[in-house]
Order: sequence, then C-alpha cells, then structure tokens
Amino acid sequence: MNEPLRKAAPKISFVSLGCPKALVDSERIITRLRAEGYELAKTHAGADAVIVNTCGFLDSAKAESLAAIGAALDANGKVIVTGCMGAQPGTIRAAFPEVLSITGPQAYESTMAAVHEAVPAPHDPFVDLVPEQGIKLTPRHYAYLKISEGCNNRCSFCIIPQLRGRLVSRPAAEVLREAEKLVAAGVKEILVISQDTGAYGRDLSYAESAFGDRHVRAKFIDLMRELGSLGIWVRLHYVYPYPHIDEVLPLMAEGKILPYLDVPFQHASPDVLRAMRRPGDQEKTLARIATWRKLCPDLTLRSTFIVGFPGESEEDFQFLLDWLDEARLDRVGAFRYEPVAGAPANDLGLEPVPQEVRDARYDRFMRHQQAISTRLLKNKIGRHFQVIIDRAGPLEGRTKGDAPEIDGKVHVASRRPLRPGEIVSVKIERADSYDLFGTAA
Repeated sequence: MNEPLRKAAPKISFVSLGCPKALVDSERIITRLRAEGYELAKTHAGADAVIVNTCGFLDSAKAESLAAIGAALDANGKVIVTGCMGAQPGTIRAAFPEVLSITGPQAYESTMAAVHEAVPAPHDPFVDLVPEQGIKLTPRHYAYLKISEGCNNRCSFCIIPQLRGRLVSRPAAEVLREAEKLVAAGVKEILVISQDTGAYGRDLSYAESAFGDRHVRAKFIDLMRELGSLGIWVRLHYVYPYPHIDEVLPLMAEGKILPYLDVPFQHASPDVLRAMRRPGDQEKTLARIATWRKLCPDLTLRSTFIVGFPGESEEDFQFLLDWLDEARLDRVGAFRYEPVAGAPANDLGLEPVPQEVRDARYDRFMRHQQAISTRLLKNKIGRHFQVIIDRAGPLEGRTKGDAPEIDGKVHVASRRPLRPGEIVSVKIERADSYDLFGTAA
C-alpha cells in the first residue's frame, strides 16, 4: 500500500508580551498547540493565524500590545488576542475591530477554541509527541514554575486583581509533579512565580494533596521544603514580607533554596505606602531584613520601587533614598509612576507629580542605588562563587544571587569549553555597577 500523503500542519505565529507569569501562560498555550499538531511559524506572513498574548498593566504596556496587534494584522490579518489586556476588550475592539477573538489571561480553553475556529485542528497521526514537561520559551536549563494565579491584595496603583482575579493556588502535588518533569528534562534552575508567592495556599485552606507516597500541604513552607529536595537551584520571586516568610531562611542557609528573595517593597515613606495601601512600617521592615541576614548571611535581596506616586513630596522621596542606604539591597529596579485606568490611586485626590519631576527622581534614584550596588559588588572581588552558565560565547552566567533577564551577569573566562546549564566555580576578579568578571576554576 502506498503511504498516505501527509498534510502540512497549520502554522501559528505567536507573540508573548509582559511578565514571566504571562510567559508561563504562553508556554501553556503553545504546549496545547503542539499537542494538537499545530506548528509554530517564524513570521506572521508565513502563518495561518497569529496569537498575541498581551500585557495591560501600564499604559506603556497597553501601547506595546496594541502595536503588536496592529503589526500582526498588517502582516497576516487573522489575529487572536489573549492576556491581561484582553480583560478590557473594548479598547482593543475600538482600535482593531477586525481581530478574530479576544480573551483574558489564563483563558486557555477560549484561546484554543478561537484557534480551532480560525484554523481547524489537524488530524494527522504522524505528528511528533509533545515533551512531557511541555513547550518552554526559556533556555533549556531554567524554567518558570507558576504556583498560583491572581491576587487578593488591593494596592491602589494596581489593577492585576481586576485582570487576573483573586488568588487561586494550584494543589501542591500538581506543582511538584510539574517540577519533577522539569528536572527530568534537564532543567537546572526553577524560578517560582505568582502574583503573591508568600500567600500560596491560603485560598485552599492549605489542603493536602497526594504526591507519591505522602500527602503535601498547599502551604508556602511545605512546598519550599519539597522543591528544595529536588537538588536544583530554586529561586523565589514576588514574595511579600509576611511573617511566615522567615521560615524559609533556614532552608536558604542550608542550601536547599537559593539565598535570594525578590520582595516588592515599592516605597519606604509611610505616607506614600499608606496611599499605596501597602504595609507602612519601614522600621520594622529594616529589622526584618536584618533578621533575614542573620539567618542567612549570603542572602541576596532584590526589590522594585515606584517613584513619583501621587502626593509624593521631596521629603518622601528623600526618605526613600535614606532608607535605601540603610537597607543595602543588592538588586533594585524602579518605575516611574504611570496612572492606570481603573486603579484606585486615580481617585485618592492626591496631587499628581509632574512628569519632569518623576523623570528627575527616577534618575536620582537609579544613580543612588547604583552607588550602593557598586560597593556591594566590589565586596565580592577575590571570592569564589557558583555560576550557572547562560551563554556559551562569549561566556556569561549568573551567581545564585542573580535572576535571569532582570539582574546582573558574570562574564566568565575559561580555559575549557562551558555549556549553557553547566554550574562552575568562578573566582571574581573585578566588578562594575551591575556585573561581575571572573575566571572559571
């Protein structure tokens, strides 16, 4: 018998915008596409349809999303929109009424239904099997692990709860099974993410779920103990400084979890924090930081801050700079405040900070923190650090204190070839404001 002719699989072009949490959403959709036999196109023009996973947190992000949608329509014409901006379909329809479908974040089934309608799923018994760990958009040696969706906090500058809903945690066993699959596929570093990582499991009342021969509670510290037993790097992001976070510091000191905390402090001035609806006692926060460093001396702290929030005075801003001097955070990012449609901050009746003042404070903030970072990095000169290699040529990697894409790099000299994912000891020989330079042992 003649072998049946194999029909070309339909191709989907994909654009993923926004934060790592949105990237995980993109990975899940792409995994579904490949499982159903669709292929991914390298260009919009060569695709049967385009999916744009949008970001809608800030006006600048919305503008980027709208530009991506417009470019996809110009190049292809068949565009499916999903993601955070999809929670506000009117804005998208007003600009581009011809888009095929608009769905919000985490709406995987609705997105796939739109794909099926636009480009029927192939029925081909010869398609490749999808890897058990799914399709990843990160390099092979690290992956994001999302442990929950949504957020119960009501920060006045944020509309994430409106876009992504209230906290919905995944059962612990489900998270751990995904982690095991990632490790089996060669992942050396897992980056734990959610909107509020420390709140994990509250909505489930910390319910147990069956994992292997035991039951594991959906509780932050229990999940961290289990992930810490996998023998890989485990990095924590978006951790609010709840009191129970202290429990994970001994795991970091023991080497089970990376000694790294990404804590979104956002500001330091009590008045600004109250307006933001954030915890406002920064003296207690400084005491917590000191406690963390006693429990884990090698701890790296990263955070993000907003400058130019409505009502922020020069005194408030100077308070923030002085607080940074005391906190001595290792890695810091900042955003100029942008008013977001629908955010409670718009209705506080506070005086907006002029754009030129926001810009000037941002520049001052970054220069101030740069000096702190430079001093801290110079203290690493002469020491040896474990470095995971991200790039083979030229050799670049990261210490346990550096997350991919957002933190610094280690530029590595080596007498032997090193591969991405390899973990080596590097002696640090010099440093600048952000990066380290050293030689592999």
